[in-house]
Amino acid sequence: MNVDLFDFELPTERIALRPAVPRDSAKMLVADGTQALSDHLVSDLPGLLNPGDVLVFNDTRVIPAQLEGRRGEARIGATLHKRIDLRRWQAFIRNAKRLREGERIAFAAGVSAIAEARHADGSFTLAFAGDEPVEVLLQRAGSMPLPPYIAAKRPTDERDKSDYQTIFAKEDGAVAAPTAALHFTPELLDALNTAGIGRETLTLHVGAGTFLPVKAQDTVDHQMHAEWGRIDAGMAERLNAVRTRGNRVISVGTTSLRLLESATGEDGIVRAFQGDTSIFITPGYRFRAIDGLMTNFHLPKSTLFMLVSALMGRERMQAVYAHAIDAQYRFYSYGDSSLLIP
Repeated sequence: MNVDLFDFELPTERIALRPAVPRDSAKMLVADGTQALSDHLVSDLPGLLNPGDVLVFNDTRVIPAQLEGRRGEARIGATLHKRIDLRRWQAFIRNAKRLREGERIAFAAGVSAIAEARHADGSFTLAFAGDEPVEVLLQRAGSMPLPPYIAAKRPTDERDKSDYQTIFAKEDGAVAAPTAALHFTPELLDALNTAGIGRETLTLHVGAGTFLPVKAQDTVDHQMHAEWGRIDAGMAERLNAVRTRGNRVISVGTTSLRLLESATGEDGIVRAFQGDTSIFITPGYRFRAIDGLMTNFHLPKSTLFMLVSALMGRERMQAVYAHAIDAQYRFYSYGDSSLLIP
């Protein structure tokens, strides 16, 4: 499909630079089938679902994956994207034309890495020096990798260390937050428990590729970056049981959705999964694992807007986003939410 079909005009003032306080006071736009759109708050979620429905969250934790350094006199920026092994990461490089294979980048706090290999997409494999775990090195030298549309407007600060982590975050490895879950608070979880809404967690380490623009003119020519994820056998069994008894599986975020769909066969059965996924969901895709999606509002012509268009229909999502813009919803990672039930 032509990528321009997924374009829309977004006023820059609709881009959120901070999350709502408290988190569950963010607005939530509900699109349920062919019914009229309705405006709510995230805190209304327990009353919008049915007892026995299950929400699926991503428990990945964002690491300080943004690094600034030098190669000689040249300034080099690195955003880690995906772990290769204990000491090596694939990274997107700023000022990459000043970096060659085999050269050393000196980052802050005595941390350094060798640019071991350049990939076809322009990224590099970075091999970190020393014996300390790379996670320890990143705590010393790295900063939180805020999305570029926020980082371009303000610097990262202490608030972001907590604001850009979800309440579920425990598995280190993401370089971008699963932002749909940023809206959840202990109070909201208590209310969901009381309402009989279940929850499950999987792990998908979100990579920096989630922010990359689609440069191809046609979706068939776009290459997704792989991300590592895991669903255990017990969780797969429980999710299958949810749908067998007639309840719904609602993915909280596109990251959870992509992993669930990767783990589910044509027969609609979710199975244990561990490994990389580069699934790219566009209109025409037949969803197998989920019955709905809670997600923030995404960039024009992005893979994520294509995903929600696949779920709800492109014209329907254009109408959803037009309503959100007119109704002053806040967009992107720190923005408001939507609940999409096809």
